[in-house]
Amino acid sequence: MRFGLMLNEPTGPEPFADLRAAIGRAADDGFTSAWLSNIFGLDALTALAVAGSQVPGDKPGIELGTAVVPTYPRHPAALAQQAMTTNAALGGRLALGIGTSHKVVIEQMFGYSFDKPARHMKEYLDILIPATRGEHVKYTGETLRANLGLTAPGAGMPILLAALAPRMLKLAGAVADGTVLWMTGPRTVAEHVAPAITAAAAAAGRKPPRIVCALPVCVTDDPDRARARANEIFSVYGQLPSYRAMLDKEGAGGPGDVAVVGDEDSVRAQLDELAGAGVTDFVASEYAERERTRAFLTGASRG
Repeated sequence: MRFGLMLNEPTGPEPFADLRAAIGRAADDGFTSAWLSNIFGLDALTALAVAGSQVPGDKPGIELGTAVVPTYPRHPAALAQQAMTTNAALGGRLALGIGTSHKVVIEQMFGYSFDKPARHMKEYLDILIPATRGEHVKYTGETLRANLGLTAPGAGMPILLAALAPRMLKLAGAVADGTVLWMTGPRTVAEHVAPAITAAAAAAGRKPPRIVCALPVCVTDDPDRARARANEIFSVYGQLPSYRAMLDKEGAGGPGDVAVVGDEDSVRAQLDELAGAGVTDFVASEYAERERTRAFLTGASRG
């Protein structure tokens, strides 16, 4: 299992310098990947193109991913063009994570219909995937159309789908390169995610998919306090329907119950359980006792 790091969105006056430093430190600490969310702050692809391309050349070639870019607000060809440009700026190190986001965001904030999200994603991928390969796309779906080819550099990158429901997991295995998970515990990965996505990939004659699992992490001698803190920080994710469904499958009351929390031995055991469940890439979201947590993760990422 590879180890990645969830990057905190910079809030200071020099966000790109802060992001560049965070990426450089992650590379120095041995992480194989670093991931940036795309919510309402920095545009993740633009930010990674700027900051990631400025990391000194002596740093390891750390993969940089989006976790995740919402699909609805932009046409798949426009996203393909931006992703290819970013991939070129990063020297081919981009992992493009995409997702439908949530009904409350898409309908109430952006004003789009969230009707039939699985159909939307299938049509989106039907255009996005060949477009990012530099192929000409001629496509007419129920909700999306395209008739164009892109000449941007940077063609070819892994495309990962934020997939939790069965139809999304099937898409992630059959046509994408895997999934990016959040708030999904080991039992749910083992019993729900891994079997569905792996079977879909096998049926499509594709290689085993990546299962990128991001969770809050805190190495501590006070796990009860750390879980309570996780419940406070990540409370919104316990209310959004898609994540609430994954927490319910896990038998978790809230985000703190799926956070990877405890002393070094306990956290190592929990990470081993995730690897055994089928996780290929674990992405740590540090949220408390950061110095001790980073020290442990650095050792784990370096093997």
